[in-house]
Amino acid sequence: MSGQSLLVPGKLSPTRSVPGNIRRPEYVGRPAPKPYTGPEIQDTETIERMRVAGRIAAQAMEEAAKLIAPGVTTDELDRVAHEFMCDHGAYPSTLGYRGFPKSLCSSLNEVICHGIPDSTVLRDGDIVNLDVTAYIGGVHGDNNATYLCGDVDEQSALLVERTRESLNRAIKAVRPGRQINVIGRVIESYAKRFGYGVVRDFTGHGINSSFHSGLIIPHYDSPHATTVMQPGMTFTIEPMLTLGTHEYDMWDDGWTVVTKDRKRTAQFEHTLVVTETGADILTLP
Repeated sequence: MSGQSLLVPGKLSPTRSVPGNIRRPEYVGRPAPKPYTGPEIQDTETIERMRVAGRIAAQAMEEAAKLIAPGVTTDELDRVAHEFMCDHGAYPSTLGYRGFPKSLCSSLNEVICHGIPDSTVLRDGDIVNLDVTAYIGGVHGDNNATYLCGDVDEQSALLVERTRESLNRAIKAVRPGRQINVIGRVIESYAKRFGYGVVRDFTGHGINSSFHSGLIIPHYDSPHATTVMQPGMTFTIEPMLTLGTHEYDMWDDGWTVVTKDRKRTAQFEHTLVVTETGADILTLP
């Protein structure tokens, strides 16, 4: 495995501004979002608006990822995604969500999720997860991917490749009439082939006009995830696989989640809608 030193918090830049004509989610400026009380099944018009939001989120992530290289700061990646979303009339969903200070999450190496972009400089051999969500038309689109920075060791590169594959397999398992837990069953069985840990306490989620609707999508085989998938349900699948334990610690910032053994971790995510025959990915660029 890579011999990189462990990450430490960097310095935050000032909060980025969003043009006043861009619609904000209801939680901006508040400590927490209002509980979602609407349906998990969305109508066709809502799904098409989510497709627009998802496309912008995917394109913003792609634009930021183009800059990934040794010497670039995670704050610079945040700037590019922020400006892309604003230029396309979308609000960066993470900005101000429960106090999160930036427009994407940047999670490097041992960071499982929710890393805050700052003055941290990317190094040759890092793996870099970018998690971008856009809000436009009253709905959210949420996606993430893990990228290689420079010359990455084989063990880390395989972890990234196989985490992407676990998401692909999970999406193929989506069918109306099946229970949600089939998703986690597919991911966990695949991950176990390589001895990977599967993060349990951070999950996929329902998404629509709400960033997190309350629907939980575990990435392990949970006996409690018995909700039956139905056409029109919209949610994310976002497996987090690790080279070691699935247990974690959290930094003092209240956001950054790192593996307890500080071994590397990767993640991929799409927002999708259940169709009559399977799943339709809404976060395609």
